[in-house]
Amino acid sequence: MTNRPFRPPRPVACESGTAYGTGDVVARAGSGPIIVVLASCGLVASFMQTLVIPLIPAFPRLLDTTPTDASWVVTVTLLAAAVCTPVAGRLGDLYGKRRVLLVSLAVLISGSVVSALTSSLALMIVGRGLQGCAMGVIPLGISIMRDELPPERVSGAISLMSATLGVGGAIGLPVAAIVAQHADWHVLFWGAAGLGLGCALLILRFVPESPVRTPAPFDFLGTLGLVVGLTSLLLPIVKGGEWGWGSPATLGFAATALVVLAAWGWYQLRRRDPLVDLRVSARRPVLFTNLASVLVGFAMYAMSLSFPQLLQAPSATGYGLGLSMVEAGLCLAPNGLVMMALSPVSARLTNRYGARVTLMTGAIVIAVGYVFAIFLMANAIELIIASVIIGAGVGIAYAAMPALIMSAVPVTETASANGLNSLMRSVGTSTSSAVMATMLAHLTITVGSFTVPSLAGFRATFAVAAIAAVAGLALTAVVPRFRAASPELARV
Repeated sequence: MTNRPFRPPRPVACESGTAYGTGDVVARAGSGPIIVVLASCGLVASFMQTLVIPLIPAFPRLLDTTPTDASWVVTVTLLAAAVCTPVAGRLGDLYGKRRVLLVSLAVLISGSVVSALTSSLALMIVGRGLQGCAMGVIPLGISIMRDELPPERVSGAISLMSATLGVGGAIGLPVAAIVAQHADWHVLFWGAAGLGLGCALLILRFVPESPVRTPAPFDFLGTLGLVVGLTSLLLPIVKGGEWGWGSPATLGFAATALVVLAAWGWYQLRRRDPLVDLRVSARRPVLFTNLASVLVGFAMYAMSLSFPQLLQAPSATGYGLGLSMVEAGLCLAPNGLVMMALSPVSARLTNRYGARVTLMTGAIVIAVGYVFAIFLMANAIELIIASVIIGAGVGIAYAAMPALIMSAVPVTETASANGLNSLMRSVGTSTSSAVMATMLAHLTITVGSFTVPSLAGFRATFAVAAIAAVAGLALTAVVPRFRAASPELARV
């Protein structure tokens, strides 16, 4: 028998007593605008991740610094996103998801303005860090949809919102490249500020505050421990290739991460109202979905790092296509469009077969795309086809993850649980960045005065990404099939 992914609402705890968690307000006002507005916020937040990629080669000159120091303009955004996403989710559960979403957009706007007004490295790092804090809007938006939309709209809306995590970055890359090539580079940040302001105004106009709250004190000590632990964990992952994997800095941060995160976990298990409920996170559906998310995020980012380099490699190598950054970005733009187009397909698959099967399907498609790229990479058309296949798999997989997560957590913890899932994807992309960069840096050839990744290096990265996708498939396969006890949850 086929089960619908979301059942009728039940009363849930709220700030003013009892309220219904789905659709009462939105059913009257129309759910279309809220879906469009929240998905737009997700696109803008994920766009911040690729906003400056076209400027990376020029940043040492633009900011009067070294290439090593300039890399922090990208690194700090990644770190801030990873740290703030689970914290924003918990704050949303405690104090109101719409309220925290607006605060996140205000931080994004502030960071964009700071970056737009400076050519100083220090201020640019501050601004980019503030921009990264906006990634919390995606789990917050997913949770608002679960709380407020009519049951028949929730599955498709969540699929669309989750897919924006990959779509925004894919579409944003060519857009940022075109703007950077034809205008002053500060225009990128003014544009980001304008997008953030537009999203905030739309939120105020169309998105109601969710009545679902968790009355509890905020865990400040747990937040501090998570910030220190995650920063210490991600820094050696992101910078280890540059610092040296056996350097004192890399080993010191890694050791600090182990100690701090172990102490943080001990503290969370003993706190009555923890920042992250580790007992819930240890449930098999949540645990294995999060582990699979790491691997799917790893596989997704491998394309973002390797395909542009292959498209831009000199044609003298015999395999490079010699394209410009703008041309390479345009070649990869279709995969972002496919991610968004397939989010309704993912929702229908989830409705019919369950989120577990949908996530497994996405992982298989990702692996097929990389196998295609290993054997067919002779021209731009073949690489576009490969990227579209991979993008299709990412869109299907990303859209299924929230349904699996929310099928195993209480309704009052949806934002924090989705925030943790987004964090796991960030850990995957961070690890992929380090692994792929190391592989491509060591498997090189010299063409004239240029040293570029070799054909064997690209094929090796594609093979590793395919293996990661298959490993994600295996982890998802052990997620138990069960019927969710909570009324708003999906069948997996």
